Amino acid sequence: MLNHLTKDFFGNRQSRAIAVAFIAVGLLFGTWATFIPFIKEKFALNDADLGLILLSMPIGSVTMNLVGAWLVAKIGMKTTTILGMIAMSLAFLIPLNSSSVYMLPIGLYLCGSGISITNIAMNMGVTCIEAHHDVKIMSTCHGMFSVGLMLGSMCASLARGFEWNPGLYMIGFSGMIIIFALLIRPTIFKIQDEVVSETAMQSKFVLPKGTFLVMILIGVCGNISEGTMADWSSVFMKNVVNSSPYFVGWGLAGYSLFMALGRFFGDSLIPKFGANKILIYGGFMASFGVVIAILFPTTLFTIIGFSIVGAGVSCAAPILYGASARVPGVSKGTGLAVMNTFAMGGFMAGPVLIGFVSQATSLSWAFSIVIILSLVSAYLSSKIKFF
Repeated sequence: MLNHLTKDFFGNRQSRAIAVAFIAVGLLFGTWATFIPFIKEKFALNDADLGLILLSMPIGSVTMNLVGAWLVAKIGMKTTTILGMIAMSLAFLIPLNSSSVYMLPIGLYLCGSGISITNIAMNMGVTCIEAHHDVKIMSTCHGMFSVGLMLGSMCASLARGFEWNPGLYMIGFSGMIIIFALLIRPTIFKIQDEVVSETAMQSKFVLPKGTFLVMILIGVCGNISEGTMADWSSVFMKNVVNSSPYFVGWGLAGYSLFMALGRFFGDSLIPKFGANKILIYGGFMASFGVVIAILFPTTLFTIIGFSIVGAGVSCAAPILYGASARVPGVSKGTGLAVMNTFAMGGFMAGPVLIGFVSQATSLSWAFSIVIILSLVSAYLSSKIKFF
């Protein structure tokens, strides 16, 4: 593992540069997710209202996913990655600086759009680096997203503890991301891009079949779980666990830390044990982690439970995104676009489902959905052979 990280990843300037994009997405999303309880209180939203407003993100993600795929074909992965990072940073300023509840859906729609565009471009960049440098860095790059998610949630949690203004805090964070985007631009533009025709990208409108369809279903299950943890873990810590404001974001931080560690090991473990076993055991781990959090709703046990969930889901995205770029008869960009459409839809629509179930029952019962989906993912993973 250490040899892989020092040589293939940190020893490659292009790998380090594309990793900054992954970290940026994690930082922004982790910051926003930790401030969701603040938004809930600010506008006096119940769980159903919050879940409905959060629906704006998946709508933005799904609709702009098609535009993101077109942009990669039209102006290239490099330009799309940099512009996506900048647009995403600006979009995240809106929700936390809005004085009207009606601006929240608009801001979140733009956030989902920025994430979707950046996600397609940066994953395409990883596949280009892997192909031209003969290295495996997909799992490690997704681990960098988890690192960003962890840092974003921890820093935002401390900011809440110090009672800093969330809107001003996000302005500083977004400005930092834009500076990083400009700094990595020269290195990103040295990545050997693939020429993707617009005609090839049009096949994204075709629904996946066979093994690819099962992969999509696994991705949806996993991403609903990830979206739930991202958007609702801080609310769970505050409303169910009644943790101190300083620790509201630590459940998400523990989840992100162990997801990052799993992904750092992933590039070594996946070839050794196989994608199927990794996903099967990961599904069981994720379900077990949620059981701990529900049965023992204390700060310590909830952080431990959420950390186990992070380890369980850690390698799902790297495996599925990597496999989607190797689907026979489908271009890399098209495969990634199709996977991203459903995966991001699940990631951002899942929290909406949790909101409505929580309003009808309780947040603890709503989190039981993650247990069921994790077990379904494990079952489906045992039935196919990944590309």
